[in-house]
Amino acid sequence: MSSWREEPSDDSPADLPSLETLDSPTGSPPTASLSSLMELENCVSNLSLAHEIVVNGDFCIKNRSPPTDSLEGRVTDIIHRAFWDSLQEQLSSDPPHYSHAVVLLQEVKTILGSLLLPGHVRLRSQLDEVLDMELIQQQVQHGALDLHRLAGFVISMMASLCAPVRDPEVRALQDLKEPVELLRGIFRVLGLMKTDMVNFAIQSLRPHLLQQAVQYERAKFQQILDKQPGFLDNTAAWLQVAASEEALALQAQCDSPGPDCRALPSATAILNRAYMRLLRWDPQDQKYPETMQMDRSRLDALSQQLQILVLEASVLLLTGTRCQGVIFSLQGFVGKLKQTITALLEGSHTREADLKRALLELGEAVLQQVKEALSIQGGGELPQESQDLLRGQISELWKNNNSVRTLIEGRVQGFLLAMLQGGSTKRRPELHFPLRLVSPELAELGTAFGRIVHFNRTVFGPFYAPILRKMLLPSGESETGEDSR
Repeated sequence: MSSWREEPSDDSPADLPSLETLDSPTGSPPTASLSSLMELENCVSNLSLAHEIVVNGDFCIKNRSPPTDSLEGRVTDIIHRAFWDSLQEQLSSDPPHYSHAVVLLQEVKTILGSLLLPGHVRLRSQLDEVLDMELIQQQVQHGALDLHRLAGFVISMMASLCAPVRDPEVRALQDLKEPVELLRGIFRVLGLMKTDMVNFAIQSLRPHLLQQAVQYERAKFQQILDKQPGFLDNTAAWLQVAASEEALALQAQCDSPGPDCRALPSATAILNRAYMRLLRWDPQDQKYPETMQMDRSRLDALSQQLQILVLEASVLLLTGTRCQGVIFSLQGFVGKLKQTITALLEGSHTREADLKRALLELGEAVLQQVKEALSIQGGGELPQESQDLLRGQISELWKNNNSVRTLIEGRVQGFLLAMLQGGSTKRRPELHFPLRLVSPELAELGTAFGRIVHFNRTVFGPFYAPILRKMLLPSGESETGEDSR
């Protein structure tokens, strides 16, 4: 039994074998442009896969079937049912026809062969001996094919090759007697075993990829640029906007001259500001920087976490202000309040109507917990005017320009920017109320964001450098600024 293990997938693989691959149609060869596009797509696909394996420790391949209630799912189900019904009809005829069954056995042999390692010499010899396709054809011609015997050998070999997590499913195959059901079950479990083997290979490959990740991703990205020179256009526009924002910020500082007043922003400051912009990226803006595309889903998830965190801290600030903070010293009050806020706001960020409804419910829930806390402390009730004001202020947080939400978001952005500027060698900036109450979540967010930024800057620094140099030294002056890395 193999020593590697994988968790079973919740999704069932398709149980229809691929059978034979159709020959490509004859005619003129593909055009150079089509060939280039295919090469480019393969290059992007390889780069994305390698990047995902490196940065996502939980990455694995899963068997996926289309939803049963979708058009794709219904069509797939019809095709599968037709195939297996056809096989059933062939095997049930008198005399039985084995044309489909022979093709299936050939594919079973191919799949089992792909699961064998170089050291499996004896098993490979047994596989070639038992599933000798010439011999099987002769047995078919003489009406002597024993499908159950061959299936028994296949199941035995599957048991010796599968991950321990698949043992119950392989054993269950031994209880199947009907030939079509047996072959269908074999293909289903073989599909799972193929996925297990791929995931085992990914886990084995990850340490080697980690060592070579930076050089590999740079080389692959350069290949893409060689095929499509304009592949950095969105990246250049992204950095240009960040450079303009940084220049305006510096100009504001220069209105009151001091030691921090600079003539030009640094490359590092521009890059940090550019990375921060990704956390407030307009989902409708399709011009996402090419160098960040592979991390977009992760950054979008962090952006959503950031918005929830801003709303959570805003509610804590409003609650503390209205109650003058007296109940925040009550044991467990802050933790329970944070749980309530997180639970009610979960999933509400995607639609404005959902956020409005969630904030209305949240206002009532916060007031209820405040009343309970005041009762435990033996204090007086919160005045009705204060209750109405707190409820109204919480409900108004749905607005992007809400003053409290804007204030908190600015502080959170400042914290994350300080973490980028300080890196891992400096202390994190000190947090004050109410961010101090969400410091674990904020630190986790900042660490995840910093990890993405650090790896991206390391990989793509050489691609950012000439873009930034052109922005900072438009007249061809000698370079004096910082390296983009």
